[in-house]
Amino acid sequence: MKKSYLFIILLCFSITLYSQSIRKNYLEMTDYEKSELVNAFYQLRQGPDLFNDLSNFHMNFFNFDNTSDPTREDLHFNLPDESERDIFLAWHRRQMFEIEQAMQDINPKISLAFWDSSQDQSTTGPLWDNVLLGSFNTNWSLGRNLGARGPMPTATDVSNILTFTDFHDFSNELERRAVHRGAHVWTGGAMPTPVSPRDPVFYFHHSFVDKVWKDWEELHQGSFFTKTSMLRYDGTYVFDGETLPLVNPNDIIDTRSLGVFYGENGLAKLDNYIVSNSYRAEEVFYYQYEIEVGDNFIVPEGTNSSIESVSEINFEPGFEVFAGASFDASIDNNITNKRKINQEKRDYMPYDVISDLKPIVWEEGDNEGDTILITASPNPFTEKITITLSKKMDCAIEVFNMMGMLVREESFQNTDKLVINKLYGLSAGFYVIRVVGNNGEIILAKKIVKL
Repeated sequence: MKKSYLFIILLCFSITLYSQSIRKNYLEMTDYEKSELVNAFYQLRQGPDLFNDLSNFHMNFFNFDNTSDPTREDLHFNLPDESERDIFLAWHRRQMFEIEQAMQDINPKISLAFWDSSQDQSTTGPLWDNVLLGSFNTNWSLGRNLGARGPMPTATDVSNILTFTDFHDFSNELERRAVHRGAHVWTGGAMPTPVSPRDPVFYFHHSFVDKVWKDWEELHQGSFFTKTSMLRYDGTYVFDGETLPLVNPNDIIDTRSLGVFYGENGLAKLDNYIVSNSYRAEEVFYYQYEIEVGDNFIVPEGTNSSIESVSEINFEPGFEVFAGASFDASIDNNITNKRKINQEKRDYMPYDVISDLKPIVWEEGDNEGDTILITASPNPFTEKITITLSKKMDCAIEVFNMMGMLVREESFQNTDKLVINKLYGLSAGFYVIRVVGNNGEIILAKKIVKL
């Protein structure tokens, strides 16, 4: 079927769009993302209060092993002896998705971030700044006591847990040991108690736990659950007048089943995914750094999707957009949001005092030949840009300013070096360079700077 590509350079982003997500280390968030995520968290405490509902549910079904009715279904510590009841990883994955969807109802451009507690263990680091998660401690009476208890995981702990080959062994070790347990007890306050979802850092922490599971599954492809539905996600639970769907935990073993990808170290790879608009009228994937799209990323007829980076988008072999689909790829320059918020003075309802809650009892213990490689130099540029390809081809070079206006276009035949000269007349600032193949396919979109 004939491909149809639509590529638009945008200065502004309409918040009427709907998105899926690229989650990233919170250190890779833009100032805009931080501000909008914090605002969304505060808004979710208003009205039906999803934070409170999720934390109460988590508390009510936390663990019944040591109660008068240990046969009741629960969320935690079913391994190693009750593997038929285990839903720990899948349930929390679906919980992350629920709150992320609610966030994106407020602003579809934002997504959850993750806190890698094996690398980031500062009690005064940017995670706890008032522009991110710091203000919630006082405003919501969370009672954090950073660093008072531990231990936090090490990078070795994370790498060691990925060597487990049996899924139940891996999940049990992950749940009970430092990679999951550490950040809960180290943070203090609500986090080491059954109402831990009251603290927004819970969602950053469990996004990291979810990423560890994703990394394990990519290595071993061995995840499975006996249960075919989960508490809260069994097709009967109602929140804010809406019945939540029935979710088989085996259907969400791959994060891509929920449209969720993870970016890390400046790169987000979007692959093996078919846009469906199952949850959103338009799926938008946003990341500050490089987005690489390919390897069976499919945009079918009748679907809507967008990919947006602050710096660079690369389209690799295997990326398909079919005729009749709506697809935008854009470079976003609107990363300096001037609207400031004073989170110290936000007057949102605090939680009730939680010091009387008993802490959780934790256990200690032990197609490459078709790929086109591209470099652009210099960046920043003054008078010319040189594009070097890894093989000779026919293509065109287009240069856009950040208003989306095409300011320069040149065609080349059977060459691997493309040079655009006489650019000294352009004003200083950001531009977007696009490489377009002979059949109209977009090969590269990259932000560059004119001095």
